[in-house]
Amino acid sequence: MKKLTLLFVGLIASLGLNPVLAQTTAFTVIANPGANASSEIRLNWHTSLGSGDSYITFTKKSDKNWKKATILKADQALCTVFDSIYSKKANGDSFYEDARFLRNTIALQGLTPNTIYQYKLSSATSPAKETDEIHEFNTAPKSGKWQMGVISDMHVYAPLPDRQKAAMKMIQQLETQNKKPLNMMLHVGDIAAWGGSYSFWPALYADSTFRKYVWAGVNGNHDNMTRQNAQSNQFFRNVNSYPLNGYAGEIGVSYHFTYGGALFIMLNNEAMRSEEGLTKAQNWTKEVIKNNPATYIIVMEHYQWFNGEDGKSAQYNRWKELFDEYGVDLAISGNNHIYVRTNAVYAEKETDGTKGTVYIQTPSSDNERGVSSGEQRYNNDLIKFRWTEGSKTVGAILMKADKKQLSLTLFDRKGQAIDQVAVKAKRK
Repeated sequence: MKKLTLLFVGLIASLGLNPVLAQTTAFTVIANPGANASSEIRLNWHTSLGSGDSYITFTKKSDKNWKKATILKADQALCTVFDSIYSKKANGDSFYEDARFLRNTIALQGLTPNTIYQYKLSSATSPAKETDEIHEFNTAPKSGKWQMGVISDMHVYAPLPDRQKAAMKMIQQLETQNKKPLNMMLHVGDIAAWGGSYSFWPALYADSTFRKYVWAGVNGNHDNMTRQNAQSNQFFRNVNSYPLNGYAGEIGVSYHFTYGGALFIMLNNEAMRSEEGLTKAQNWTKEVIKNNPATYIIVMEHYQWFNGEDGKSAQYNRWKELFDEYGVDLAISGNNHIYVRTNAVYAEKETDGTKGTVYIQTPSSDNERGVSSGEQRYNNDLIKFRWTEGSKTVGAILMKADKKQLSLTLFDRKGQAIDQVAVKAKRK
């Protein structure tokens, strides 16, 4: 069934058709972490108009015959935010997206930590049956060891499918280096070339590599835009089901969650362009840290801490004082398409790692929109490593955690370890 579904989506894309019009079952299916990823997973999927109520049937993967399965009805709402947006088909033809569908979300709570679950999706017009496609997700451990992939700037774009292929192969390379599947994936934004082009999303989400994982990510500037440069965080919100613990205007876009002893705070740069917007985001971040004690505090946003071309400070200037004061251990960004990394930094000076924040930014992964670096003229005392392959860059990070440290390794597409840094645990 899985192979047939992927072939079906591929055929639709090759013909330049909108998957929404052609599918009769659930599409654009994704699993996201709940506020506590050990016991809650949130699901998002879409169904065609007229398909009626949607349901999920789920159980532990160890329940081979589904005898202990639970059936729940999803929350459902009409989604029109992508409809009639100017876009491109896979064959390069321009068209207006025909995207009116039902958005289905559900929060599965009371789950067992560090456990693989299986689930099926059905609707009133397509009742559950034994041959239904089976999806899986993995809950987080309460603490201890875990492994995540960190990738960004895929810029998935229907007329250039090799972008998506390059990024998915990079995830496969991380799996190879980890010697087993990862626990979860993080993305640092710009997952789509134009977030308002709905047809780009279901093709990515149906990919056999992408769909294996629980995903958590941040809204990138490309995810926030249309081909004609209209701006909205509704695109990102409606293809995910993130925890509803953000601040006003950012509910379901900016959010936080705990995973195996780590607190992740996910920010939307597009809401921080003004000083007023930055202040709102920073006040929220402070409250989240105060109210959620954790072994590791990790903050993610899309825009780069430093400009990889010459090392000049960027978002670092806006956040360094807060990170120092509130003990942020790791700050992850993307956008610049050049890998940049510091050691632990506190009060604008490198430390021995017992205090301060490690700043790291991911390279691009689409093998097309990379950027070359020039002479490093700024922050030579802080920036310890930069890396890019130029316009044809593909890279991603493997992050491993235990009770003593986070270990982050940058790999290239061939599986060569390019750089590594450790983030020491500073709290029990």
